[in-house]
Amino acid sequence: MNQTVRTRRFIEPTQPAARAELPSGDVTDGVVRIGNTVRRPHQPTSFAVGAYLDHLERVGFTASPRYLGQDAQGRDVLTFLEGDVATKDPQPWVLTEALLASVARLTRDLHDASAGYDPSGEPFPVRPVRQDPFELVTHLDITPENVVVRDGQAVGLIDFDLAGPSTCFIDSFNTAMHWVKLKDPADLRGAWSGVDQLSRLRLFADAYGWLDHERRRLPDFGAERACLSWERMKHNAQNRGGGWATMWSEGVGDVILRRRTWLLANADAIRSALLD
Repeated sequence: MNQTVRTRRFIEPTQPAARAELPSGDVTDGVVRIGNTVRRPHQPTSFAVGAYLDHLERVGFTASPRYLGQDAQGRDVLTFLEGDVATKDPQPWVLTEALLASVARLTRDLHDASAGYDPSGEPFPVRPVRQDPFELVTHLDITPENVVVRDGQAVGLIDFDLAGPSTCFIDSFNTAMHWVKLKDPADLRGAWSGVDQLSRLRLFADAYGWLDHERRRLPDFGAERACLSWERMKHNAQNRGGGWATMWSEGVGDVILRRRTWLLANADAIRSALLD
């Protein structure tokens, strides 16, 4: 039987491996690649994430890294997934319709693989601001920077730091929010500027398989989630500091509120695009 995630220790190979710094996330620094592994600072959710990744491995889901344990420095060690990952200012290939559809399908595949996983043996910490309802454990942060791409298709998901109990619709909506993008057009920058948000939303919805009742409720649901996101971002900025505080000081709270206003102001057009 495999060791539990809490007792699993990574044994370094005898031959030295090449080392490379990896891009830092919004709230996580100090991520490095050593050989075919990724080393990340240990987090309060690390053991729960490790147990969840073990489940994904058991059911044959190949698009997530494997949790290998902790190294001598106490860092989490995961397998490295080969491929391209978007930067903060994405390259044009990130916006292709083929990639968007494949992200939606991969999100659905993750949800199918996650169904039935019981996290009680290694529970996730309770969110300090309004815990999501529990349908399954899932990623909850499928941004362009967290998707591994090969040959124009999404083939991997990385950075499970925000994973936890939630619902399929919450996670798929959150993914669409980052990939469509669902925000006030005035806040679209760089390559995202001028994208056809409604056609991209319909493409994502069809590829994932949203039901009619989910499509009808999306504008109001998105507005509700924007309010919750604003609360959580403010809480994290005030209580966790670091990257959370930086994002808040740069105005992410205002961007979230503008998204809420845009979703409600365009509710009829959104529903028409999704259901027509």
